[in-house]
Amino acid sequence: MREHPISIPRPLVKLNQWFIVLSVASVWITGAYWLLLLPLAAGLSGLLFRYNPIMQLGKRFLTKPLSSYIPEDWDQQQFNQKIAVLCLFLSYLSYLLKWQTAAYVFTGMVFAAAFIAILGFCIGCFIRFQCLQFKYRRQRAKS
Repeated sequence: MREHPISIPRPLVKLNQWFIVLSVASVWITGAYWLLLLPLAAGLSGLLFRYNPIMQLGKRFLTKPLSSYIPEDWDQQQFNQKIAVLCLFLSYLSYLLKWQTAAYVFTGMVFAAAFIAILGFCIGCFIRFQCLQFKYRRQRAKS
């Protein structure tokens, strides 16, 4: 298996976030919930195969070397992508089962997280940091 990169250029992360936001907004506007399959498939591909087609497409439009962009941590982005994929899957499943409230809750969560990240605060980063702190304090208390 290939080693994963240390970081991802910020413009590619932002592109992926915008793709999620616009996909969810499109679902809300049109009611075509199958559109959730697009960011879901891209996210799953990124997690399983380390190939996110949205980011790969976006790479073609970057004008500078990848290393010249502000880096985003690979492991953190994988954590965030797992949360996004879970919310997208649960929202799609909720739409299939006609559970409208659950569908709106899960799409709302992924929309809010991605949009707030675009604005500069990463909810997934905060959650991961708190989890790591909890593990560290628990491990420290044992020793």
